[in-house]
Amino acid sequence: MDYYQGVVYDFLQESDGAMFIKAECPIQLGRGKTAPKGTFWYCDAVAVNLREKKVYLCEVSYAKSLFALAKRLEAWSKEWAKLRAAIGRDFSIPKEWDVQPWVFVPAHLREELKKKVSALASPSSHVGTAAMPEPKVTSLEEVAPWRYRHFSLLAGETKGGC
Repeated sequence: MDYYQGVVYDFLQESDGAMFIKAECPIQLGRGKTAPKGTFWYCDAVAVNLREKKVYLCEVSYAKSLFALAKRLEAWSKEWAKLRAAIGRDFSIPKEWDVQPWVFVPAHLREELKKKVSALASPSSHVGTAAMPEPKVTSLEEVAPWRYRHFSLLAGETKGGC
């Protein structure tokens, strides 16, 4: 795990009390001990939001090139129906819940990433379709600890409370 993955995990957990995180989560399309190439990934985090009834497949990158991240999203897009079925099977996620990629990249790379993945996602995709929904994109700068509530609590900036 790299530093920014930990920052993103903290952000996800603090952003909503109904969000549960599984870090470095394996996703395998089929069952068995060995998986053919292109059918198995370690997702940086799987975030399950019980309030939204939604699962986020989170990927974190601060690489100068978005090549590896774009390839990952392309692979997911090609296998989306199988990937969605595997998440339901392995994590007991109901079929009616949404599953969406959520990527975290430096702010200056957001637009470049959106261009790279725009062809992969169908803007009209919804629950029950085979198309991968458009990835949610958040800049790493937005998840800095001092940008969300938890930091202010640690700093003693609230009155009363815990």
